[in-house]
Amino acid sequence: MTDSARETVRESGKLWGGRFAAGPAPALEALSRSPQAYFDMVRDDVAGSIAHLGELRRSGVIDAEQQSRIAQALREIAEDHEAGRVQPNAGDEDIHGYLERELMARLGPQAGAIRAGRSRNDQAANNLRLYLRRTIPPLAEEVAGLVEALVARSEDTAGAIAPGFTHLQTAQPILFGHQLLAHAWAIRRDITRLQHAWESAGRSPLGAAALAGSTLHADQEAMAAELGYTGVIPNSIDAVSSRDHVVDFLYAAAMLGTDISRLCEELCLWASRQFGWVRLHDSYSTGSSIMPQKKNPDIAELARGRTGRLHANLIGMLSALKSLAFAYNRDLADDKHYTFDSVETLQLVLPALTGMIRTLEFNEDEMRRQAIDGFSLATELADWLAEQGIPFSEAHDVTGRVVMACEARGIGIEELTAAELGELDSRITEEVLERLTLESAVSRRDGANGTAPAVLIRQQRAIRNELQTALSEFGETDAGIANGAAQLREARS
Repeated sequence: MTDSARETVRESGKLWGGRFAAGPAPALEALSRSPQAYFDMVRDDVAGSIAHLGELRRSGVIDAEQQSRIAQALREIAEDHEAGRVQPNAGDEDIHGYLERELMARLGPQAGAIRAGRSRNDQAANNLRLYLRRTIPPLAEEVAGLVEALVARSEDTAGAIAPGFTHLQTAQPILFGHQLLAHAWAIRRDITRLQHAWESAGRSPLGAAALAGSTLHADQEAMAAELGYTGVIPNSIDAVSSRDHVVDFLYAAAMLGTDISRLCEELCLWASRQFGWVRLHDSYSTGSSIMPQKKNPDIAELARGRTGRLHANLIGMLSALKSLAFAYNRDLADDKHYTFDSVETLQLVLPALTGMIRTLEFNEDEMRRQAIDGFSLATELADWLAEQGIPFSEAHDVTGRVVMACEARGIGIEELTAAELGELDSRITEEVLERLTLESAVSRRDGANGTAPAVLIRQQRAIRNELQTALSEFGETDAGIANGAAQLREARS
């Protein structure tokens, strides 16, 4: 390659080419160049570069003046990038080349000192770890907002009794708030999974360089602490090639999507004419282009559909890692594609679904009407018989015969008189009647996780306490992460 060709390579934002006799083919460039979204990690690359400069100074490669000059230029590039004053061009292969090109343009050849002792391999690993460390806490805040919306609506419907289902068949009466909290508890656990992913990304890969480590890093622990990490990854090969922290996040996102999808399925059912339990707010529903009467739960359907993407991203990353030789391979570059897509999906879904939950109107009369249908009080009769000393297997058979008799007459168990019950089995007395009500069925289930009103209140308090504790464990040692979460909350409001 001629000197002029080499200069062209340097100006184009490529970090290699000296040993090549010709430039890359256009097809290779098209495949190799990072997607535009990857350049969103400028702040992460700059943070890692500034920390790396400290190592170069400690190792004597640069002096304090050079460190300050290069660090200031990097900060200015980051500010200019976020303001749109500078942007990557078609020749920038990736974020690392883009930033070095800008740095060279501002400082000249002395900017090249920053490349000593590091590789794109440990830079890329570091960037995505920093991205996850700053992105996961605000996502957890959004998840907490959804949980809080479910808890608040469970308070709004505290006295509403609805049918509970197994196999989507009427089973027993429950408080509707109990059903809402079932979803709240499931989604609350997703915050724990996000927290695990955040912690999983908490060690620094910097200093691993390409794979064997660097001779120019005097205090990797100090560099890690500067970036908010809890320590350094012990093995340099593992540092540049492991992506289990990415898988941890993608699994947390996929499981969150699954829990959201189950909630959305029920929202679609509840909003249907056949259920009629909820009415959608106009601002969180859509209509039909041909049927004027329609009011569709599009948010729930779209969120349910996006779960497939969250699942696909997890499987895609696992597939990229399968049978991959240990050390860096370009297969790993797709880690950002899967991560960014999952983050963007959740950033769209969570606020929309939370708004839908907060604005729902509830038809408690219809819930109650349906709660008594389908012989939902049959278990109350069987339990009462067991309390009279009748073996439950026999009580079960007796109740089954009562249900058959009611079906033949077209009535519910609660409509039978004491005399009619006695005719069906002489051991059934008038005392059972006070048990054959919705209120009795619900209030008597007052165990630690039951559907009784008093238990509902305890659950609401407990889940709110857990939310507060879980969120407090994010970013306690990193003001930048905490500020990011605060900014996102302010933007949402």
